[in-house]
Amino acid sequence: MFAPGEVISRREVLHGELWLSHPVTVVADDGDVLATRLDPGSPFTFPDHPFGSHPWRAHAQWGGSTVLHLTRAGTAYGVWKFFDTDGTFRHWYVNFEPPLTRVPGGYDTGDHGLDLIIHPDGRREWKDVEDLHHQRAEGRISLETVGEVLATAAGLVGLLDEDRRWWAGWDDWTPFG
Repeated sequence: MFAPGEVISRREVLHGELWLSHPVTVVADDGDVLATRLDPGSPFTFPDHPFGSHPWRAHAQWGGSTVLHLTRAGTAYGVWKFFDTDGTFRHWYVNFEPPLTRVPGGYDTGDHGLDLIIHPDGRREWKDVEDLHHQRAEGRISLETVGEVLATAAGLVGLLDEDRRWWAGWDDWTPFG
């Protein structure tokens, strides 16, 4: 487990090769849920990759918002809590990705393209739905992975419909509190 305040690396891996890494700060780690904070200005590192450039390659660092990342062991999505620069909660953001793999000094994950924004009023907005097709067509994910992502998304919708968010304990967390 990582200690609160420790700076670790969040690494996106594609086809077994590092594609993107950036530092995050550990907020909490109980061995099941890892909570990290992504701060504005966090530098991105993009190693050369046999697949080509990462889609964010044009960005040298993370933008203006603070983000709480919540990742749970064995869960094929991460939950991000976005804040405006003044610390106001903006929205929850579910990023469909492979379950995290802990590595020395950080963790590995990826990005399957599909995202779900959950607004403060509870309204849901799917984002990048077409990315599943594009990623499959480009060879970034398999048809089997597309099916797994869609099944995970359906399961998540069920959790939301039943108000059984495993991350509900983080509702009151702010970066300035």
